[in-house]
Amino acid sequence: MPPVKPMLAKLAREMPAPEGMLYEPKWDGFRCIVFRDGDEVELGSRNEKPLTRYFPELPPALRANVPDRCVLDGEIVIAGEKGLDFEALLQRIHPAASRIKMLAETTPAAFVAFDLLALDDEDFRPRPFGERRAALEQALATAGPPVHLTPATGDAAVATEWFNRFEGAGLDGVVAKPLSLPYREDERVMWKVKHARTADCVVGGFRVHKDGEGVGSLLLGLYDDEGMLHHVGVASSFTVARRRELVDELAPYRVDALDGHPWAAWAEAEAEAMAKSSKGGGGRMPGGQSRWNAGRNMSWEPLRPELVAEVAFDHLQGDRFRHATSFVRWRPEREPASCTYSQLDSAVPEELEVVFRA
Repeated sequence: MPPVKPMLAKLAREMPAPEGMLYEPKWDGFRCIVFRDGDEVELGSRNEKPLTRYFPELPPALRANVPDRCVLDGEIVIAGEKGLDFEALLQRIHPAASRIKMLAETTPAAFVAFDLLALDDEDFRPRPFGERRAALEQALATAGPPVHLTPATGDAAVATEWFNRFEGAGLDGVVAKPLSLPYREDERVMWKVKHARTADCVVGGFRVHKDGEGVGSLLLGLYDDEGMLHHVGVASSFTVARRRELVDELAPYRVDALDGHPWAAWAEAEAEAMAKSSKGGGGRMPGGQSRWNAGRNMSWEPLRPELVAEVAFDHLQGDRFRHATSFVRWRPEREPASCTYSQLDSAVPEELEVVFRA
């Protein structure tokens, strides 16, 4: 019975290659535990919250493709024109049922299964992963889209090929699982190998840490071919000591920061929204609070766009970094104007059908 906390993975920078390992593509979606008992289908998220109302197209698909009584671990994904589309998934977490229904029709989701936790009356969690995988293959032998069985291989060389080829389909790495591993809820006992790259970005501003102690994150920008500076993400996860050091390092760039700043309109919109809020009005400024970060202070301080930082990132989603980046070092020898999208590798597109055929 729900809820169940999914088994997790820890980061590895190289492909684990011991014997007795199975490798799978790493899907970029919402982790989901599927519970089916006859006509009743429940979708549980990684943090044990229900997802069922946000993906009304999936319960009928699961009833048609999975055993009558089972619990599956997998990922909810949406396939777009350029591969997996995480932004389309985020749009589903919406309070309006009418909007969810519309999106379910225009950008339908799929479920990719990669583990079996229960079948009929039997709890499969104590069984080794090799047995669970074999039972999962049998359970989904006749399944069809939008329900999929994730590809898997025991060959580290093939997994490395997948790692290199499938990024263009929107996948962000490979997961390695020991065949002898029982299902251990909420423990990081698998490995995930993710793409790791660096980019030189303009630092256009910063946010104060949530505890008020120093710099919480740096706001990063890249120039397009027309010379417009786009906000592409943040660098965060600084130590307490480093957060304090950054206050002094950034101080000279706060002077007259909004004069000619490419994001000046953002700051003006923020100020206007704050004024409306104080008068009881509405208003939504770029980078401000939304239903995704309710209650979180998203205000920012501008910096003259003269600093260049090298950051490490793992995945580009459209024209933004998919996750927060890691600060590597300052690049005082780089001109901010040289920080363009052209420095980023562009993954060769790959059809998702090719991934599933693998």
